[in-house]
Amino acid sequence: MAIVPNGPVLALRGISKRFGAVQALTDIHLEVHAGEVVALVGDNGAGKSTLVKSIAGVGPADEGVIEWQGRPVQVTRPHDAQELGIATVYQDLALCDNIDVVGNLFLGREILRAGVLDEVEMERRSRELLQTLSIRIPSVRIPIASLSGGQRQTVAIARSMLGEPKLVILDEPTAALGVEQTAQVLDLVERLRDRGLAVILISHNMADVKAVADRVAVLRLGRNNGTFDVKTTSQEEIISAITGATDNAVTRRKARSGEVAK
Repeated sequence: MAIVPNGPVLALRGISKRFGAVQALTDIHLEVHAGEVVALVGDNGAGKSTLVKSIAGVGPADEGVIEWQGRPVQVTRPHDAQELGIATVYQDLALCDNIDVVGNLFLGREILRAGVLDEVEMERRSRELLQTLSIRIPSVRIPIASLSGGQRQTVAIARSMLGEPKLVILDEPTAALGVEQTAQVLDLVERLRDRGLAVILISHNMADVKAVADRVAVLRLGRNNGTFDVKTTSQEEIISAITGATDNAVTRRKARSGEVAK
């Protein structure tokens, strides 16, 4: 299958996932393009985490096709996703509090020279990476435990960039952060988009979604319930799709525009 010019970096076609008697996802479709932030929203139990795990290779889908840059791919383990260029930053961040910023950035991918850690090179690359992303922290040698919540989040996101991904998935990156710290993280999300990356942002915070997302994909009870352009859609309409005030937000929008036959 040829790569489609200007097509989506990631496309999900009919993704379904079952856990025993529970149907967690049913026929999910989603597309994400380079230089675009797509917010994935939905109430608790809507299937957001399950869908992310399917993309990241943590919990492969039972049915459906994942297309990467226009070709179908198999993502059955996290390594498959990483090899493609998919980086996922989970809500728990998986940072080591007693290790400094450099150590956390290169944890599991340390640079060795003659069998010994090359601390000088890792520190140089750390400074370069943080500077490129306009991330400001007191020192790359400060323990993670000494950083604010927002600074920790930006370090976790920076770490995901070491593999030069094309798609970054952010799981509730501003949860439990203050106003100033949230602004730090949202600024970084915008910089990722400006660098041409595709971004999937999982969030319950509609203010954050409206601030940085280009499109919003709503999941409800494990199914698609509308994809909306942020600039032309009100917050109330998105919330209606999340809560189920509209059975199918896509159908409602089409009916309003005269696309659905009466």
